[in-house]
Amino acid sequence: MPIIAIQQIIEEVKDLPTLPAVVMEILNNIDKEDVDTHELAQKVTHDIALTAKTLRYANSAYYSTMIKVTTIQQAISLLGLSTVRQIIVTSALTGCFPENNCAGFSHKEFWKHSNIVAIIAKILARRLSFNQDVAFTAGLLHDVGTLVLATYHGADFEQVLAWQAEHQCTQYKAEKHVIGIDHAAVGEALARQWNFSEQMILAIAGHHHPEKPGQGFLATIVHVANGIAHVLNGNAEPDHSTPEITALSWESLGLTQESLDQVLAEASKEFQELQEKIEI
Repeated sequence: MPIIAIQQIIEEVKDLPTLPAVVMEILNNIDKEDVDTHELAQKVTHDIALTAKTLRYANSAYYSTMIKVTTIQQAISLLGLSTVRQIIVTSALTGCFPENNCAGFSHKEFWKHSNIVAIIAKILARRLSFNQDVAFTAGLLHDVGTLVLATYHGADFEQVLAWQAEHQCTQYKAEKHVIGIDHAAVGEALARQWNFSEQMILAIAGHHHPEKPGQGFLATIVHVANGIAHVLNGNAEPDHSTPEITALSWESLGLTQESLDQVLAEASKEFQELQEKIEI
């Protein structure tokens, strides 16, 4: 049975390309409103590869406008600063994790799930008067550890997915059983290596177990958003492969049945639009 040690992961993530400085600036200042958009556009444009990827995303069906986006500044004007910041982050991450041939793992499905968790996290944050951009970004990044496993341990991760399918359990449980480490711990290691904020690190590390002391409220938001996203993405009733939402998380968010129904309706609408348009 293959076992992957956390120290091995830490050494591997050191070899990953660092995120561009402008991306780290976005992540570390995601809660700031007074951003000079012209300066931001100039910084992104200095990185040709990042600019190309960002414009490709901006012109994808999901972010489609009637006008062809040809510059970062134009993207900000048409789509808004918040949206473009998230496109830049996604573009940078996909550059670090090229698609591979890990059987059973779909990069398109991965990014679809990451985006819907981000959308739901943002909806929840809005209702809770929590910073929406921070919640969206945490939702987008919550499963980054999965990318590390699928990219650098493809053969082992294939076994994880096969075991998960056979035993109808969560990916998290299958990872712990097959390789002895889970994607949340891997994501935490990567987030620390990339010097993410402590709040973001804790949200990534604790999105399956936000009830652990010190994980923070953001981890709870992402945890609930992740559970809702898995339900929305299923065609049938949730089964054992769907991560359970802890009772404590529901209580801490103060969701009534009425407000939950409203969140589900809003998320379902945006999820359907994502399903129809996404080309990531």
